[in-house]
This record gives sequence, structure tokens and C-alpha cells, in this order.
Amino acid sequence: MTARQDLIDLVAAVEAGTAPSPDPRWRELVVEPGERVRRAAVLMLFGSLDAVPATSVKLLAPADLDVLLLQRAQTLDDHPGQVAFPGGGIDPGESVIGAALREAEEETGLDPTGVEVLGVMPELALPRGNFLVTPVLGWWASQSPVRVVDYGESAQVFRVPVRDLLDPDNRVMATVTRAGQTFQSPAFTVNDVVVWGFTGMILNQLFDQLGWAVPWDRTSLLDVDTWSRLDG
Repeated sequence: MTARQDLIDLVAAVEAGTAPSPDPRWRELVVEPGERVRRAAVLMLFGSLDAVPATSVKLLAPADLDVLLLQRAQTLDDHPGQVAFPGGGIDPGESVIGAALREAEEETGLDPTGVEVLGVMPELALPRGNFLVTPVLGWWASQSPVRVVDYGESAQVFRVPVRDLLDPDNRVMATVTRAGQTFQSPAFTVNDVVVWGFTGMILNQLFDQLGWAVPWDRTSLLDVDTWSRLDG
């Protein structure tokens, strides 16, 4: 069975209501009632990048399977420097899929006609900004180059091997303290960045539901603020 088929099967299971239950901690993430709820979409684009194989050799996932990510510019007001999927707000009259593809083209320069949309996952709450975000699963049917289109928005655009994301040596629990409260999220340390927060949670949930995940040490903690200062 191929990774593409695994993704298709998961979408079908979600639509049929038979998909594995997501992490119950997602239920703690809600938008604020009475506030303006903003809807957004992100593109989770998987494919095979033969030129940059995974460095990890411990896992069964194909060495050339990767996913497209970007790092937000440090100058942004919202989530500066964080790694994310291409995506953004849904315009009036625009579909979820249309928004995900448009934002991906605007942020990474990819050709949306080369993306095979496999399906749409349930929307998830992103409390900061009061967003409801819908992940759109895609596959590179015809690959095109990607790059930073606007350095005011993104610091880098890159495709990271899934096998490296799944490697237990690259898995940590990211911690961040805000307003006297410490929050934790599953995270991945790859490509000299830490994939944490909302994106880390989405990837962690997806890998669990796909059955791709392998056990990792959830007691291994990484303070994101300290890491950012050292990295900078």
C-alpha cells in the first residue's frame, strides 16, 4: 500500500465516521463565543522528492516521501518564525479547497494544477485569532518548484522527508510559557527548525490516524523560547 493510498483511505474513513479518534486534547481548543470567527484553510501537500532522501533509516516510511512546509517571517505579528503549512483566510465566496490552493501558490509559488486534492479533513480550532482551520490533503501529481515568494511573509519554504519527522530522535514535546501558563505540544526537530504548536499538533494527529507513528519519548521537553534565543 502506498502513502498516497493511506491518505485517501483516511479521508474516506473520516467521511464515513470510522477514522481513529483524534487526540482528545483537540477538544480543549475552541473559538471564543461572541467573537468574530475567521475561517481558514491549509494545504498539507505530500509527495515524493527523490533528490533529497530522508536521513533516517530506522522507519518503514518511503525515504522519498515528503511534506511541504514553510517558516513564517520573524517580523510578522502572528506566530512569527513558526513553521506552518501554506494557507490562510478563506475569502468570501471561496471554497476551502480553492483557498488552500490559492494561498499555497501565493506563499510558495507552486503550480496548483499539479496538486491532486485527496480530500478535506475536519476543521480545527486555532484560538489565537479565533480561527477555524480546515486542513486540505493534497498529493504532488505534477511537481513544480517552490520558493519564498514574499520574504515579508515567509523566511523559507522547504519539503521535509516524512521519515525524518517520524524518527523518534526528532520528536519532543515543545513547551512555551505565556501569561504565567505553560503549554505543551508535540513537536518535530528537523531542517534546523522546530515544528511545534498548531502545525506540530496537526502532523502528530495525522500520523497517529494514519498508523504511521512510532513510539517516542514524550518526557523529552524543549523550551521553544530558549531554543529560539539560542538559534537566533
